[in-house]
Amino acid sequence: MTAPAEIEIGLNAAIVAISARTPRLLVVGEDGERLDSLPFGPFDPNRHRTMEMSLRHTVEAQTALELGYIEQLYTFGDRGRHKMPGDQGPHVVSVGYLALTRLDSDRDARLELSGAQWRDWYGYLPWEDWRQGRPGVLDSVILPALTAWAEEADPSSRRSRLKLAFGLDDFPFDEERVLERYELLYEAGLVEEAVQDGRIERCRIVTSLGRAMRHDHRRIAATALARLRSKIKYRPVIFELMPPEFTLTDLQGTVEAIAGHHVHKQNFRRLVEGAELVEPTGSTEAATGGRPAALFRFRRQVLEERPAPGLKLGSRANG
Repeated sequence: MTAPAEIEIGLNAAIVAISARTPRLLVVGEDGERLDSLPFGPFDPNRHRTMEMSLRHTVEAQTALELGYIEQLYTFGDRGRHKMPGDQGPHVVSVGYLALTRLDSDRDARLELSGAQWRDWYGYLPWEDWRQGRPGVLDSVILPALTAWAEEADPSSRRSRLKLAFGLDDFPFDEERVLERYELLYEAGLVEEAVQDGRIERCRIVTSLGRAMRHDHRRIAATALARLRSKIKYRPVIFELMPPEFTLTDLQGTVEAIAGHHVHKQNFRRLVEGAELVEPTGSTEAATGGRPAALFRFRRQVLEERPAPGLKLGSRANG
C-alpha cells in the first residue's frame, strides 16, 4: 500500500494598495532571488489557532506591515504549481488571501527596511489594463499564439475557452475573468511559470508577458484581481483603499485602476450618489489650474455595514 503523500499548507497574501491611481502589489524577495514573491509562509497549527492568524504573523514578520482588511481567496492544490528542486519535498497546498490597505509614509519606510516593495499590479498582468485602450500585446502576441495553440489539440474546446476568456466574436470581454486568461496563457506555454514548473522546456514566444513570479504566486495575484474587480460591484470595499477624505475624481480613479478601464464621469457620480456611499465633508482641496474640488468621506453607515451595495459599473466595450 502506498504511503499517503506528505502535505504542507502554505499561506500567501496578495496585498493591494493604490498609489497615483495605480494598483500596487506588495512583493518580497530574498538576496539573489530573481523572481518576486507574494508574502508567504507555512501554516503552523502549533503556534497559531487559525490560518488567518498565522498569515498575519507571517506578513508582519516579512514586511513589518500589520494587515487590516483580509479575506480568503482560494485553495490551490494542483501538483507542480509549487515545484521544488527535484520535486521531492512535501506537496504544498497554497491558500491565497486578498488584503487591502492604504499607503502610509511611515509604514512605507518600515517596508523598505524589510526589503518588501510595492510594484505595479499590471506589471504582472499587462493585458488586463485597458485604461489607455485595448492593450496592443493582445492582438500582436497573445491572441495569435493562443489561436495557434488552440488548433493543435481539441480545437473546439480550446477555441470556446479562448472566446469566453478574451471576449472574441460575439462574446463580451469580461474583466472578471482574470484567472481564466492567465490559466490559458500558462497552459499554452506563453508565460515563464510554465517553464519553471517543467511543463515545457521553453516559452513558445520570445516576448515576455509581464513579470514572472515564484511558484504559483502570479496565479494567486490573478485570482485576487478577479475577486477585487467583482467585489467592488456589490460591496463597498473600495473605502479600504481610500484616505479618510477624498475627491470624487480620486475615488473614480481608484475604481478605474482596479476595474482596468475608464467609466463615464457623470454616470459614475450618479452611481455614487444613488448608492449613498459618500457624503460631503464641507471642505475642499486646492486644485491645480482649476477651482477647488469638494472633499467627501464614506458615510458612517457604509463603514459599519460592509454588506452595503457597491458600484454597478458598466462593462468594457468588446474589442
